[in-house]
Amino acid sequence: MSKVKISAIILIGGNYDQKLLAKCLDSLSWVDEIIKVETDNLKGGFSDWRNVGAEKAHGDWLFYVDSDEFVSLNLKLEIQKVTSAQSLVPSAYAGGASSAYAVPRRNVLLGHEMHYGGWWPDYVLRLIRRDSLIGWKGELHEQPKIKGKVGKLNSPLFHNSHRTLTEMIDKTNAWSEVEAELLFKSGHPQMVWWRFFTVAGREFWYRGIVKLGFLDGPIGIIEIIYQMYSRMITYAKLWEIQNSKVKNQNYESRNI
Repeated sequence: MSKVKISAIILIGGNYDQKLLAKCLDSLSWVDEIIKVETDNLKGGFSDWRNVGAEKAHGDWLFYVDSDEFVSLNLKLEIQKVTSAQSLVPSAYAGGASSAYAVPRRNVLLGHEMHYGGWWPDYVLRLIRRDSLIGWKGELHEQPKIKGKVGKLNSPLFHNSHRTLTEMIDKTNAWSEVEAELLFKSGHPQMVWWRFFTVAGREFWYRGIVKLGFLDGPIGIIEIIYQMYSRMITYAKLWEIQNSKVKNQNYESRNI
């Protein structure tokens, strides 16, 4: 049987960190092919960009890694084991073998590795047989459509996110507009005063109480407050969109 080939696909764009990208690339030196998708020169969103990477790849397996992530040694060995164990014939599906794998992520926020607050194990679906990928869908929280069974790996992918407070706030300001527009298009009920308390309360309950986020110390507390703030900004922008549409409709009706 011929060697199973793995293509790593990396999205590169925006204000990315060159040192983190270098670390990412170094941790992928063992794969057969690295596909760099320069997103600044492409239209669309994350799903479109990930699909572009799949179209350019030649490997039997696709391994998606972001430029601020790096692969642990144990994850490398586990990926090599699960991919080499599978035959590249259709009967692999009939035998119950997984055609894609979710990978646990260890998130490093503001220089601290998070253990609580919903940040671990933070599974992301990143390792996919190329012939099993139907395509990535979704504008913001994109997910791949898969043919076949999805399994889970045990070894972690490391993610260096939320490196500074300024970066966090800039990211929220940019992506909250996209998320608010998606909520509006989905027909979200009109935002009234009590819904803002509900939004903030749900985030606090999940991050702080259910997932014990405060056990990560000062950074855990900062992250709880930040996640509440991020959700509030998204829904405040939804309120802004809803009211803008209503005003425009009222103006048009008065001028008919």
